[in-house]
Amino acid sequence: MEPPELFTLDHVSLEVDGRLLLDDLDEHLHTGSVTAVCGPSGSGKSTLLRLLNRLADPTSGRVLFQGTDVRDLDVRALRRRAVLVPQRAVALTDDVAAEVRVAAPALSDREVAALLERVALDPGDVLGRSPQSLSGGELQRLALARALAVGPEVLLLDEPTSALDPRAADAVDAVIRSLVDGGLSVVLVSHDVARAERVADSVRVLHDGRVTARGAVTDLDLVHEMTFPPDDGHEHPDDDPRAHGPAHAPHLHEPPDTSWEHG
Repeated sequence: MEPPELFTLDHVSLEVDGRLLLDDLDEHLHTGSVTAVCGPSGSGKSTLLRLLNRLADPTSGRVLFQGTDVRDLDVRALRRRAVLVPQRAVALTDDVAAEVRVAAPALSDREVAALLERVALDPGDVLGRSPQSLSGGELQRLALARALAVGPEVLLLDEPTSALDPRAADAVDAVIRSLVDGGLSVVLVSHDVARAERVADSVRVLHDGRVTARGAVTDLDLVHEMTFPPDDGHEHPDDDPRAHGPAHAPHLHEPPDTSWEHG
């Protein structure tokens, strides 16, 4: 028996300025697992992720969260239940404890320490420090703790390890697996095939806005489909900030959306 559905994409398409960024996606993502969305640069990975908590809306079709159209849900409540953690962690305060409390100011010192431990940060080492003094891997895990502070049901992770060295990336992967083993669900965007194999339970492969393969990461045929050319360094439709919706998403070079952290 399959676990309950987390997100359903019901014939979802997204078109911006005549360009079809996502094309008739019909997918079912389940709870209690890591679903990786993989593909080459510009394939629509990050655009798809932003549909899941209404940082963008589809041109046609429906996105359902636990059976309810996301457009029928309060957007702030949705973004507390399904929290997006951006590719590059951005500190919003100058103190680690305050950073964890950004979305939950009433957290006790003990609760802050427990959240830090949950993401494999030693409270005795990081409390009292500025987030800017942390390593890249530590800052990414702090961003996870900040997201967990609102008690989400699912984390939406956009290339969470792409800017990290291998050791730091391994630490973040271990945290992701431990969170899912503890009952959380994760949807993760990645271009790194080997890393997706290690951390994910199932994979969707995107090419030019369409899902070309899906299945368990143990499927050798699927892994073959996940061989992508290197990023050519040019902007692609998936990188177009207009795809993210002017009402909900910031420009790519502005701080990440934090509207889920309030109300």
